Amino acid sequence: MTAAALQTESPQNAWRQVTPGHESWARTARAGDPNKYYMISVDTHGVEPLDFLEKRIEKQYLQRIPRVQIDEDGAQWLITEGIQPMLVKPGRNAQKHLLAREAFEEPDYFQPYTSRMESEDLLRYRASADLQQRVRDAETDGVDAEIIFPNKGLLCFATSDPIFQQAMFRAWNRWARENFADYWERFVPMAVIASGDLEGALAEVKWAAAQGFKGLTLPNKPIFGPTKTGELQYNDKSFESLWSLIEEVDLPITFHVSTGRDPRAVTGLGGAVINYVCHSMPTVMDPLVNLISSGVFERHPKLKAGSIEGGIGWVPWMLEAMDYSFQAHHMWVRPVMPELPSFYYRRNCFSAFMEDHVTLPRAEELHLVDNLMWSNDYPHHEGSWPHSAESIERQMGCLSEASRAKILGLNAARVFKLERAKEKR
Repeated sequence: MTAAALQTESPQNAWRQVTPGHESWARTARAGDPNKYYMISVDTHGVEPLDFLEKRIEKQYLQRIPRVQIDEDGAQWLITEGIQPMLVKPGRNAQKHLLAREAFEEPDYFQPYTSRMESEDLLRYRASADLQQRVRDAETDGVDAEIIFPNKGLLCFATSDPIFQQAMFRAWNRWARENFADYWERFVPMAVIASGDLEGALAEVKWAAAQGFKGLTLPNKPIFGPTKTGELQYNDKSFESLWSLIEEVDLPITFHVSTGRDPRAVTGLGGAVINYVCHSMPTVMDPLVNLISSGVFERHPKLKAGSIEGGIGWVPWMLEAMDYSFQAHHMWVRPVMPELPSFYYRRNCFSAFMEDHVTLPRAEELHLVDNLMWSNDYPHHEGSWPHSAESIERQMGCLSEASRAKILGLNAARVFKLERAKEKR
């Protein structure tokens, strides 16, 4: 389907194709341009088959994995151990299951959400099940390599039992190693590690390094769910052996949105926006502040850690707030590090975004260019595929050619050690 056709058939998505152009750019983000930037999307998602867990997890966990159940009314529910059941399809008595709804949307609300999708939304909804199609989609979007995270596998984070969580993560990791084996330099999955199970985490990190994984992803909280007083956090000294091992195998750590607690915290009016802004995106800040403030990067200077899909508008504020509290609360601060917290973010951390008009205009001034990475979040609806060039042109005209090249691909190539980057330098 052509871009013009998508725009005509998908008016709610027309904003995605708005662009000021790239006339003053020496290079572009346009697929087919022989002088295109080397582009790595640092956040994309694998599309797992429905039975990827069932086929790989130990038998004692089969009754606990995420699954769809049908109740006596015919309603279909997605049951996941650590979060409230999610309605997949209403039953015969729809009102029984849809109590929190907006009155003016009642006729629509009783239908599956896919009925509200336009042609372009459906294109994203059905994308990527076939690897050859994924290659074509990446090529038409100008993407040279992808860092890949779970999709259905994100439900594997939703349990407060880290042993069970680790079992699900092991299954996902082995699926990813098998599924992307023939495209290992182009499609780069992160090995998922359940940090709350320290013994299991150490074993899985060693396995991932031996298997050639180029990075790890840990939950935003070691124990899934709302924060509880005294609960294990990433500033705990018990994690020292894990940080030492990860530093030794030289793999970057990533923290993806919606992996520490249930992002679907609010229902009813405004829920879609409230959950995205308040309960999903900001959760990636917590682990970075924990690692920086507790001195992990002072003790492990080669360790790298980054936030994924959470945007970057908050990064300058976070750095300022950490430095301010480090100095103003000096009488309470421990450990007392030789540098300000912002130093460790700039040296050891990175953050991935999809579209930003707040931090990018000041990225060079704030010395953050080396810490920022672009992503198209393929194939999710909040991502820029299949209009990444337009998105990039909307937001990156404020940057120099050198800064654009770093943010679009070279920073990620350096951190994740992607050899193909040498071809585009």
